[in-house]
Amino acid sequence: MANPKNQPDLQKLGERLLAQGPVKTLRTPKRVRIQFGSSIVADTTSALYVWEHDYYPFYYLPLTAFREGVLHNPGEEAASSSSASFYITKLTVGSSTTGDRVLVFGQDLPPNSAARILAGLVRVDFAAAPGLSWYEEDERIYVHPRDPYKRIDILPSTRPVRVFVAGRLVASAPSAMHLYETGLPVRYYLPATSLDAADGLGLVRESETTTQCPYKGEANYYSVVLPPSEEKGGKERETVVNDVIWYYKTPTHESARVAGLLCFYNEKVDIELDGKMLERPKSIFA
Repeated sequence: MANPKNQPDLQKLGERLLAQGPVKTLRTPKRVRIQFGSSIVADTTSALYVWEHDYYPFYYLPLTAFREGVLHNPGEEAASSSSASFYITKLTVGSSTTGDRVLVFGQDLPPNSAARILAGLVRVDFAAAPGLSWYEEDERIYVHPRDPYKRIDILPSTRPVRVFVAGRLVASAPSAMHLYETGLPVRYYLPATSLDAADGLGLVRESETTTQCPYKGEANYYSVVLPPSEEKGGKERETVVNDVIWYYKTPTHESARVAGLLCFYNEKVDIELDGKMLERPKSIFA
């Protein structure tokens, strides 16, 4: 899961791409569109997947994909020069603007430039402004494009699952959905009623946190509140473990099987699968 508020320093990104080039690229025949408010501001079937790093790709669109007048160059010099290496600008529709969250590469990058394939292409942050949304064909996408080299498999399993938070049992289910996502730990999605079977559970508290995943959609969160332990006389304060459960109210089509199910961060809790305690995985979410 990714936080849409994490936006890169475009100046540093442009300089790095010019010096080193992208990790890899891939052309796609998908129709890719950007909508800003009620206006389609970019529309193309010539988008380029660009891996700026090893983890996932981003979309770069040709300048010709953008509706006339929505891209604004920073100053007369940049606007009149197609040979500028890159510049940072904004996308504007009426009174709505992305601010300086758009990276544009010049048409005439040097032939020996590591970034030559990016010449004349435009990068727009997915979270550049409220009301900005991206589409592949007619399906909305979130955070970044889905990696064409990765996949998700969701399989039902009757192997029982128990979840322990701070050493205390908080959820138990005779079956679960196992979600396999390339490069990440297996996630176990339990029915909401699995909490009712737990011993010692205080309550779950709705969190205001939300995140978005390009493969699963927008996630909501619960925090777990554990009452004082009776073994210690109930004198210590309750334990709150923030945002340790997530769930999807309306997931993407490919992840529809986990709608409404609860998933605990493997990295932050202890999970027993079919009677065997699993090791906590190491990942970027740990």
